Amino acid sequence: IFLDSDEGFLACNVNSKGRLKDEKEIVKIIEDHFQEEELDRYLTGKTVLITAGRTEEAIDPVRYISNRSSGQMGYSLAIAARKLGAEVILVSGPTELSQPEGLKKFIKVRSAQEMYEAAIKEFPQVDIAIACAAVADYKPKNYSTEKIKKKDGDMTIVLDRNPDILFEMGKIKEKQFLVGFAAETENIIENAIGKLKRKNLNMIVANNASNMQKTTNQIRIIKSENSIKEIPEKDKSQLAFDILREIEL
Repeated sequence: IFLDSDEGFLACNVNSKGRLKDEKEIVKIIEDHFQEEELDRYLTGKTVLITAGRTEEAIDPVRYISNRSSGQMGYSLAIAARKLGAEVILVSGPTELSQPEGLKKFIKVRSAQEMYEAAIKEFPQVDIAIACAAVADYKPKNYSTEKIKKKDGDMTIVLDRNPDILFEMGKIKEKQFLVGFAAETENIIENAIGKLKRKNLNMIVANNASNMQKTTNQIRIIKSENSIKEIPEKDKSQLAFDILREIEL
């Protein structure tokens, strides 16, 4: 196993590749290696597409509409899928997280439209698609190229619908196992089942939206009205393996 060097300021007074990795990161890579050896790599030979993070819908050059998603669940799924042997394509909106190592492809996007274009382009070649991103349903109808100045009175922003990425993937799905997420504030199971049916999904993961930005979550994995599995609260890195084990290949 070869651990590549990091980039940074070197003794020769230049910024370049050649710095020793942080010792904690070296220890984590070694630990992960031995943990992976114990895993059943049942996703070997499979390609997994995962969308993660939030999207940002620009109002002007400095303002945007977004949500509280941290991207932790999507990134945890990408890391777990790779450990289980899959080739992983991660399409990520803005997050504060580091890019996972060992991905087949990492695609950074910002808006829902950019995420839609990237996901639809990659979808036909994958075996599994997991739409974990918190995508904005609406965007400002008109974008101001200059910063909007404060004026007297109220300001109205007219919104347009963004493309429904999961719905569109469900329409063109062939061999793919398609997984969606439902972050709800009420009627969690009912809303999730409705989404499962409307969007032609194989499985949906339902949870309370209040768990956004937390490192833990409590979820329900739903495949039909008669197939609902509740997973008690645990770290999202562990939940990722629970979710992946429910995928039927």
